[in-house]
Amino acid sequence: MLLGVMLPARAQAVASGCNISLDQVRFANPLARFAHKLASEEPITIVAVGSSSTAGAGASSAAASYPNQLAVELKQHFPNHSITVINRGVGGEEVGDMLRRFDTSVLTERPDLVLWQLGTNSVIRDDKLSVQDTSIRDGLKKIRAIGADAVLIDPQFAPKVIAKAGVASMVELIATTAKREGVDLFPRFNVMKHWSEADHMAFERFVSPDGLHMNDWGYACMAKGLGVAIAEAAQRPVVSAKAMWQLVR
Repeated sequence: MLLGVMLPARAQAVASGCNISLDQVRFANPLARFAHKLASEEPITIVAVGSSSTAGAGASSAAASYPNQLAVELKQHFPNHSITVINRGVGGEEVGDMLRRFDTSVLTERPDLVLWQLGTNSVIRDDKLSVQDTSIRDGLKKIRAIGADAVLIDPQFAPKVIAKAGVASMVELIATTAKREGVDLFPRFNVMKHWSEADHMAFERFVSPDGLHMNDWGYACMAKGLGVAIAEAAQRPVVSAKAMWQLVR
């Protein structure tokens, strides 16, 4: 199933040819807090925390980062709702670094949804996975403690990442942790791998010249997929938004 998303003129040019299948990005769990805020017509705050690919390294401008592109996408899905996307990406950080600033950079914003991009720098630096596992769970506990929804975002499928021996283990660790902890996963690695291996796109189409970070097109297409996944999970008719919210409180 393919969902089309309307974008402003600049993003339309960047994301031309971006076909995102809902089956590729569908979240395992509904977004209870997000759904509650939609139903009650309250403003929604999203915090995107991560490293350089959240901050927007490789993009031509701050506006082309994935969090800013996502804000545009969600405006198309929910034109009558106030949704703010705050970018808390810091280049070079690993999971432990992010966790140390959760209280001051993430939780103080009182987010309804936290998008946590992680794992790439640990792969690049050949760090041990066991440390990451504990830190990820600790971060998710902090997010749950304030009642926010959480989505983990795994590493990018880019030349300098896939050249590292530990990337498959990191992707598996993040997916396993998301499943075990009952939070959602945006499978960026597999989405980008699909662009390369199924859609036969050259890396230059979606990766910046450094061979590591995404470019404007890559960030825009990622944001499109995230927008589709968030919109579907927030409106999923499993139970009422009020009932879901009561379950997670």
